[in-house]
Amino acid sequence: MDKTKKKYIVLVIVTIVISIIALLGTTYALLTMTIEGDKKITLTAGILKVDFTEGNNINLDNIAPMTDREGLKTTPYTFTITNTGNINAYYHVSLEEDSNNTLSNSYLKMRLTNDKGYDSGVVKVNNYGTGTFDVMNEQILEPSDNTTYTLWMWLDEDADNSAQGKLYQSKIVVTSYDRKQNSPNAPELDDGMIAVTYNGSNWVKADSSTNYWYNYDSGQWANAVTVSSDTRDNYLSASTGTVINMNDIETMWVWIPRYSYTIGSVDGTNYYGKQGEYLDSTPTQSLPGEIDVKFVDVDTKDRGTAKYIVSNGISNNSWYTPDAFTFGDEELSGIWVGKFETSSSNPSAGENNTTELDAMIKPNVTSWRNINVSNAFTVSQKMNDAGNRYGFNSTTDTHMMKNSEWGAVAYLSQSKYGKLGNTNFTGANKEVYQNKSDQYITGCSYGSPSNGNTDYGCHYTYDEEINGTGASTTGTIYGIYDMSGGSLELVMANYNDMTGNSGLISMPESKYYDKYISDSVNNACNGSVCLSHGLSETLGWYNDSNTMLNEESPWLVRGGYCYDGGLLAGIFHFTPDTYAMGGFNSNISYRLTLTIGGNI
Repeated sequence: MDKTKKKYIVLVIVTIVISIIALLGTTYALLTMTIEGDKKITLTAGILKVDFTEGNNINLDNIAPMTDREGLKTTPYTFTITNTGNINAYYHVSLEEDSNNTLSNSYLKMRLTNDKGYDSGVVKVNNYGTGTFDVMNEQILEPSDNTTYTLWMWLDEDADNSAQGKLYQSKIVVTSYDRKQNSPNAPELDDGMIAVTYNGSNWVKADSSTNYWYNYDSGQWANAVTVSSDTRDNYLSASTGTVINMNDIETMWVWIPRYSYTIGSVDGTNYYGKQGEYLDSTPTQSLPGEIDVKFVDVDTKDRGTAKYIVSNGISNNSWYTPDAFTFGDEELSGIWVGKFETSSSNPSAGENNTTELDAMIKPNVTSWRNINVSNAFTVSQKMNDAGNRYGFNSTTDTHMMKNSEWGAVAYLSQSKYGKLGNTNFTGANKEVYQNKSDQYITGCSYGSPSNGNTDYGCHYTYDEEINGTGASTTGTIYGIYDMSGGSLELVMANYNDMTGNSGLISMPESKYYDKYISDSVNNACNGSVCLSHGLSETLGWYNDSNTMLNEESPWLVRGGYCYDGGLLAGIFHFTPDTYAMGGFNSNISYRLTLTIGGNI
């Protein structure tokens, strides 16, 4: 059965009507909002039956534009969806706007929650797009289960007189499918990890027993945190929606589900991806297109060509499962990747070539630099030692990120599930924005793609919409940061087992590093191209600089930014460590990866 084939079963529609009426004697607009619909709608399709039960109505009469706090005090609209069938129901919630609307949706704000932990946070309606757009995509209801949604919608306090006399209408649409379609493997959580979502202001505990805390179709990659030992029990037992204080968080992780990919060519020669729905120009090396991605289960390991001619379509032999999802002899359902560059347990000590400090992964702190491969690898491995501060158990393997793992993140970012597929960004802004903080502050954003100018600094923090979140791999707060710009990052990628200036006496177990046997990207892996490693396949994408490692410089670094001007260093940039900065120095940091079951 084709998991990727979309099949609509049920449409349930309730209409929202918002009329903006002039108020004589004031400079404000008025809001009248009603939601109309049948009291109860029940639809059956085959063996799948979904009940949609209407709750109370929103009635906002003679209400002026309001603050978010005021908007959330208004009476919300609630509705309950029940799966009365005997199979899992897969569905999503979307808004369908009326083509005759005269009020721009940019004046409207909303918040949608449910009793299973989903929370959109306070968002502008136009953040979702225009026309018909998903508010929440592909959720699951088990047989006999139900969930109640709560919707607030109000006129933004910034609305001016241009909103007066205008009309806005939209329908709530619940669409159900007869089977799950191209869904990612569920994140695997260690005992000490807490699933989280963002409510617009804070990270809050999510209900990890459902899939409501992530949505790869809308760029909401799954996030999890670990907290300090003295707060861990309280948070683990806390209810869904509890705010996780950033001061208590020690590490933050993002789940990269197992997938297969293929890269298209428009002209049959240059493989720069496809234009698809997300790029408004023909893909080029400077502005590449979409990498096709399909999520696969742990039993699938495609070993095809990893490329295809767009006009011919994708064949069964086009798909390749990234090497990152094979860890030694074990096939992984996904990997956890550090959300930010690694920092240390001493926030004032950004430069320390030591193993005495502990690793942290947080925003708005100084990245841990001036550490060699040997010490960084040791620090990463001790994170899951018995009695570790993070609460990790013996089935967890923490390690320095490999180059193949970096490639897996970069490729997913260049797919419809990453920043490439985020409709808030167009043209050159599809590229992950740079972190150009000359103080090496994690999560910073320059607010634009890679460039060679010398205007350094932390212009935007990671949680600022668009300009800040544009520096993540999704263009949302749920992505991975610091992979474009920031510190140069050592990855476990080595030339022919030569330890060089790494500090290693001997090489670690082979599953912890990628071995390249040539200084040419075209035959570095067993005399051939290294598929999925972000080397030859994506060479020069977004004009990123690239130099392969070699006998004299056997260790690879990714991302980063050289503060001498001129270097285009984005997510597809790579170079040997000694080439990057004239040798081992304070600009080089590292990133962590976590697998569940790696020590079994």
